[in-house]
Amino acid sequence: MSDHSARPHRGRLRAAWTLVLLTTLCAELTFTAVAVPVTWLLLPLLMVMYGAGVLVIREAAVRVDAKWPSLVLLGLAYQLAEDGLGLQALTSPDMYGSADWGWRALGVNWTYWESQIGVHVVFSVLIPIMLTGLLFPAQRGRPYLRTPGLVGVGVLAVLGVFGLRVVISATEDPGYRTPWGWTVTFLLGIAALVFVALRVLPRRDLRGPAPAVSVPKPAVVGVAAGMSTFAFLILLLPPGLRPNSVFGDRVPLTMPLIVAAVLALAFAWTVLGWRAAQDWDNRHRVLLVGGILVGHTAFMMPASVTTALIGAATIALEVVALVLLARRLERRARDERSILGEA
Repeated sequence: MSDHSARPHRGRLRAAWTLVLLTTLCAELTFTAVAVPVTWLLLPLLMVMYGAGVLVIREAAVRVDAKWPSLVLLGLAYQLAEDGLGLQALTSPDMYGSADWGWRALGVNWTYWESQIGVHVVFSVLIPIMLTGLLFPAQRGRPYLRTPGLVGVGVLAVLGVFGLRVVISATEDPGYRTPWGWTVTFLLGIAALVFVALRVLPRRDLRGPAPAVSVPKPAVVGVAAGMSTFAFLILLLPPGLRPNSVFGDRVPLTMPLIVAAVLALAFAWTVLGWRAAQDWDNRHRVLLVGGILVGHTAFMMPASVTTALIGAATIALEVVALVLLARRLERRARDERSILGEA
């Protein structure tokens, strides 16, 4: 293979590894690891589960020219595989204490389920794929892996789910097994979501909200994203993953679910309008991601003084990384304008 033909392949592999790393960082190491630093010891397992799973999602979507609605549905399927089949946290009455601070009915921890839908669709799927696309624009819309590589990564993703069952679920809630009825329901749900995402939605012309007349300044987008993220999480999870919800017994357990869903859908609809506007650019994208990540990490900080310090350091690293990304994107834009000017 010549150097010229090998270069694009190396670029695709770098993009694939970047996505694997970003998925693990965004989903867990900027969140759970703030309150539970030992999470870093699980990095190999997390990279297999998060990285391989989301890489499969991205590759499958690209191969059928699927857009963000399909990624959302695939993120929902991914969350069912991880939390329903791997961790078994959706049905366990003891895992993470979620049955005590959230609404549990029909053997399911509904508050926890909704929180993890938001966490995994956004932090495990959409943000890492978006950041990788910004870092590797030449590979956007192209598969990172050939078919044998995709099959291998798919096998790793399945092994990652079993790893969560054996390593984490067996430790946090030893002896528990998801009821067969719910196991079958989760499997059917995953199959249905994947079918719609890859076979139905790519064939349809899905229209989002009307483009916004003008997008707010990037800093405003970042602040709005951070506040919305923090509010969504605090409605559904105890701050810092402490034992008790901030609401205690003062409000019905179903009320936070409703408010959080309305908040998430309203903000998502607003962002879709912004991204369709003519003045939406990479600065807005970077600040949107930055606000979401900072709100994500800040939510974990109230657990203790130690977590506050770790969280502050994590936020500082997030800000530095995103500033460097913004500068890189700006240099690339200047170079492209210069080339066009010379042409």
